[in-house]
Amino acid sequence: MKQYAPACDRNSEHILSILKGIFINPGKVLEIGSGTGQHAVYFSQGLPHLTWLPSDVPGQLDSVTAWQEEADHDNLQAPVGLDLFEAHWPVEQVDYIVCINTIHITPWEAVEHLFAGVARVLAQGGFLYMYGPYRYSDRPLEPSNEKFDLWLKERDPRSGIRDIDAVDILAKTSGLKLAGDQSMPANNRSIWWRKS
Repeated sequence: MKQYAPACDRNSEHILSILKGIFINPGKVLEIGSGTGQHAVYFSQGLPHLTWLPSDVPGQLDSVTAWQEEADHDNLQAPVGLDLFEAHWPVEQVDYIVCINTIHITPWEAVEHLFAGVARVLAQGGFLYMYGPYRYSDRPLEPSNEKFDLWLKERDPRSGIRDIDAVDILAKTSGLKLAGDQSMPANNRSIWWRKS
């Protein structure tokens, strides 16, 4: 069944403008945590030189599949089940990885596994792009993000807005170097790393 998230409509254009400046060369993109599937459709249309592979937790792919089949883009593949905790991911190598609004709704252990997987499948010179809210040590959380963080932790104490320094440490240990950090609407950030 096709699901719809208004936030995807609000942020898609802004995210695409960033991706166009990073994902320049033809290649394959793995999207981790595709959710409804709206982003996969929008970005595969806006980035026709890329092959887009959506993924989400096994058993959560119905909406992504519905969006993908309706769009019928040649460069948008059928979604695959991806469990971050599994040592084997359903893809051998990709040139780019996208992860949008995901790491704050998962346990930290899942974030660690995500970066371990990125280290395995991201090609040399490839980019990991992440979007969402983050904590920075030199400034307090914005009031809206403070409320959001409390809501996340009430829903699941293991989730919450992540500290960018802690995330960057994981990235470095996975062979990634921070390449960009851009402010986005609604107190979100676009952050990307390159595998060196």
